[in-house]
Amino acid sequence: MRSLWQIKWEGAMRYGVVRALAGGVLMLGVSGLLGACGALGGNSGQVCTDTKKAFQQYITQVRSVPAAEPAQWGQATQRLAARVDGLAKKADDATLKKALQAESQRLRSAAANVGTGDAAQLSAVINDTPARIGKACD
Repeated sequence: MRSLWQIKWEGAMRYGVVRALAGGVLMLGVSGLLGACGALGGNSGQVCTDTKKAFQQYITQVRSVPAAEPAQWGQATQRLAARVDGLAKKADDATLKKALQAESQRLRSAAANVGTGDAAQLSAVINDTPARIGKACD
């Protein structure tokens, strides 16, 4: 069931692909991505917070890119993958590090497809990210 936040977020999107991606990323905050990050050891709380910010900034960025310009989507997704990879390198917790590295690889793979106009893989990655990263941040 979609939350009120998701419905409002989706209503603000201009393009169908962006709407699907934004719904998934919005869930980063709603699904409890940072639910128990403070309880993790080392710098995991900060890495989880920075990861959430990275995805939120990505969505803000791609909202301004026309759907008819997939190359720009691919570039933005590559930058997000690099940022997530950088966060993985900073993570002290092995589980969080592994989860972020996996997401970075998934984003890089999706970036190649979205750059040619196929957003299906990117949509799947974005929709799965809250559960994958959220699990590591709990």
